[in-house]
Amino acid sequence: MESTALNGILARWQILLSEFDIVYVNQKAVKGSAIANFLASRALEDYEPLNFDFPNEDLMCVATTEEDPQEGHPWKLNFDGASNAVGNGIGAVLVSPNGEHYPFTSKLDFDCTNNMAEYEACIMGIRAAIERKINVLEVYGDSVLVIYQLKGEWETRDPKLINYRSLVLELIKEFDDIVFYYLPREENQMADALATLASMIKVNK
Repeated sequence: MESTALNGILARWQILLSEFDIVYVNQKAVKGSAIANFLASRALEDYEPLNFDFPNEDLMCVATTEEDPQEGHPWKLNFDGASNAVGNGIGAVLVSPNGEHYPFTSKLDFDCTNNMAEYEACIMGIRAAIERKINVLEVYGDSVLVIYQLKGEWETRDPKLINYRSLVLELIKEFDDIVFYYLPREENQMADALATLASMIKVNK
């Protein structure tokens, strides 16, 4: 049944459109055969029917496995700390043997010296490596003091740094091999940038 209200609206539109020489025509139904004929007339010449015969019906999935990237190739860790008038921040970057970079950064919500921030950055990076079950690690930092204290070539006399060094020496027991290297500041730009940005972040307490 047709709605009388709808018929009234259509009649009103017909009257309004007649002023502009526009004639309203009801839409006609399109038969399915017309659409099929239209598609058939434009069939692709190189069309091939789908083959539903799957020889590996019982195969659930196909996956490729990669060799362990740690095997014989060390990961690299760059770390840096920033302590300035704005705040304190730390940054670290883990680099896989195939060159993938994993950055980490954090804002330190307590007053600390620059050397304390350097140790905090180193510890953050080492813990991240432990979580990823990395066995061989090369650690690079631009703090001469921290690197040579961890290498055991310099004594740790500052009471604020003794516990930091002890914690790092405890953490490195998780690795099969770990080596510390001094890196000039200009070659440690990514970790330095992360630490500086973190120090500038304003934390809403």
